[in-house]
Amino acid sequence: MARTLDPTAIDVTHGVILYLEDVSVAFDGILALNRLNLAIDDRELRCIIGPNGAGKTTMMDVITGKTRPTSGTVFLGQRLDLRRLRPNEIVQAGVGRKFQKPTIFEQHLVWENLELAVASNRVWHHSLNHTLSEATRTRIDETLSTIGLQNQARQRAGELSHGQKQRLEIGMLLMQKPRLLLLDEPAAGMSDRETEQLVDLLNSLRGKCSMVVVEHDMEFVAALSGDAGKVTVMAEGSILAEGKLADIKTNPRVIESYLGR
Repeated sequence: MARTLDPTAIDVTHGVILYLEDVSVAFDGILALNRLNLAIDDRELRCIIGPNGAGKTTMMDVITGKTRPTSGTVFLGQRLDLRRLRPNEIVQAGVGRKFQKPTIFEQHLVWENLELAVASNRVWHHSLNHTLSEATRTRIDETLSTIGLQNQARQRAGELSHGQKQRLEIGMLLMQKPRLLLLDEPAAGMSDRETEQLVDLLNSLRGKCSMVVVEHDMEFVAALSGDAGKVTVMAEGSILAEGKLADIKTNPRVIESYLGR
């Protein structure tokens, strides 16, 4: 029988929503992750930077169950061992992942994409034929407002701009009421205006869920982390440095490994 995992029941009594300890992943004898240690506080927005090949994508693959670690522990909250869960169970537990390229239903209307995001208990192509509940309609309207697509609600998703598609996919994840969002280079390919809108969206989600943002755009990172936010730098499969962005920028090891390139 499939397990029912309630995101609202995740134990964060110690203030940590995600905890990776001594996580290693080896592919053909090569370490993609090398005894990685990472802790994300509940409702924190953490930016993670690092050169290509640093292990950032592998780290997210481990968190979402796509890749099983060779060694180490991965916990959501204090009790939920993600190594023991299938990818769909990890989603059910409250972990949402956005890849760099938006994944949406381009032939459907924008609001239909949001409805389909919560249609996992029905065959998706039949879900649009049923009558929406008042609660679902309200959630769709609230999410459209959050992602700034109220005026595009009845537009085909494939007609949206790149930035709008990115925000729509984030909205689809929000419809699932996640406790943790993993965002892989969400600002890639965006115009300056679209990047500003994305910053506004992610900042509006602060305190509503935890977010891990993997990004290369340092201006985007600066806009999200501000003066006090913690930034993590990965290199060669482990943590090279952590701290405020101002300190990260002057760290000699970070400059040599990443920022100086």
